[in-house]
Amino acid sequence: MLPTIADVLALDIVRRGNPHVVAGADRLGTRVRWVHVGEVTDIAQLLRGGELVLTTGVALPDDIGEISRYIAELAAVGASGLVVELGRKFVDRLPSAVVHVAEAHGLPLVTLSRETPFVQITESVHARIIDIQLEELRASEQLHEVFTELSVEGASPTEVLSQVARLSGRPVLLENLAHQVLAAETAGRDTGPLLGSWETRSRAVKPDERTAYDAASGWLVTTVGARGQDWGRLIILCADPPTPRDIVLAERAATTLALGRLLERHQESLERQAHGTIITGILTHAYADPDEAAARARALGVPLTGHKLISVVLRLTEDHDTALDTQARLGELAEATAAACREIRLPALVGTLDDTRVGVLLPLPPRTTAERALTSLAERLRAAFPAPFVLAAGSVVESLKDARRSFLEAEQVADVAVRQPDGRPYYRLPDLRLRGLLHLLRDDARLQTFAERELGPLLAHDAQRGGDLTGILRVYLNAGRNKAVAAQKAHLSRPAFYDRLRRLERILDTDLDNIESCLSLHVALLALESIRRDTR
Repeated sequence: MLPTIADVLALDIVRRGNPHVVAGADRLGTRVRWVHVGEVTDIAQLLRGGELVLTTGVALPDDIGEISRYIAELAAVGASGLVVELGRKFVDRLPSAVVHVAEAHGLPLVTLSRETPFVQITESVHARIIDIQLEELRASEQLHEVFTELSVEGASPTEVLSQVARLSGRPVLLENLAHQVLAAETAGRDTGPLLGSWETRSRAVKPDERTAYDAASGWLVTTVGARGQDWGRLIILCADPPTPRDIVLAERAATTLALGRLLERHQESLERQAHGTIITGILTHAYADPDEAAARARALGVPLTGHKLISVVLRLTEDHDTALDTQARLGELAEATAAACREIRLPALVGTLDDTRVGVLLPLPPRTTAERALTSLAERLRAAFPAPFVLAAGSVVESLKDARRSFLEAEQVADVAVRQPDGRPYYRLPDLRLRGLLHLLRDDARLQTFAERELGPLLAHDAQRGGDLTGILRVYLNAGRNKAVAAQKAHLSRPAFYDRLRRLERILDTDLDNIESCLSLHVALLALESIRRDTR
């Protein structure tokens, strides 16, 4: 980082001048971008901010008002401070009016009572600034090489965080917008204390810039996102203020994570990749004409035209230790599904949809019902693939242009079924209603932002005071805003329950008798439930 005024005053050449701070003593931590020697009264127009101005004052006017304007102009352009050598214009002290003006404008003002070669001061400070810049450049080049290699190799978030911890020697964590830890590298620290009460601690850290150090918590925080869509924060735990290298490290790691999210592709066979590309193209409307998708599928030996189509989504029901383990297991499920389709003579497109789902677009043979095809596929796949999974199907559609709707239905079914599987061979579209929709959107940063905006003050209040007013709000809304019924379900007297509702209204700054406000809060609670359940 750039030197401060205090650092400049500690230099031997400056100390020999017997410096004395006469104004702005509380601002000696101001950074010095450059040192400028000036003996003109209109020097402010030559500055860009961050300069420490050195002067003997010989060119300053005798009028105190003019000198005060000189001080005010320096403060206005963002000068870091003013150093005046006594003995020429001012013999042994500065006029008190000048000192008062500098104090009023927050401009550090320093006097030198002994003659000091200004050129030696500028050389010393500038040499230090250049050394710092070179250090930052060398650190940036080194880190650029490391993280460029990680980006090229398609490193996972866990691998990126591991490198950050190794290079910094500090714990590092990646969280989403709901303040939930997605990955962590403890650098030898005990995981329990490191992650204890994480949401509460994280909510208290709100930096104003994309990369900033929070001294109270000792966190170096940088926002992670790309294309204008932020989706998380990278946090390095620093006992001491971060060095320039630490800041470059955090920002370069955040860039690698953002790029990895954009370019992430699962390691799977070329056939699965080709099938997945077509399925993804159908889902994202990448093909202007459905016939293009059909032609590509036909070239892969999967005829889609002239058949009724049904979409299938498969999800694993067991958690794995790492994201890499999950991806590997998902790739195995995709290959097993493709093999099962071939064995029962049902050619189909089979590919991974994301890091949790395998998608299948199945053309039904003539005189074959969806139930028969799904039963055969489920039986053969469960015999060949030992890990538990759910198989969910959308509606049967007549043409490829409607396949996307069938996929969306199957995704909703799978996302809900995987939470409470009951052992059925396959699942069809139930009445998912609002809970299913919110669960489907749980990873969307916009939904997380909505939940935080609606419930953030209440969640922070509960976290800080160990209360459960969030639970009271949930009981009230689930009871259809019937206060008597809600009080009974909360096991509270009516006066006590009414008192809690009034506290809720104050914290949330809303009217709980307003239907629209309650609807918004209810949706936010359901969204929070989906977000939290998915990270457990």
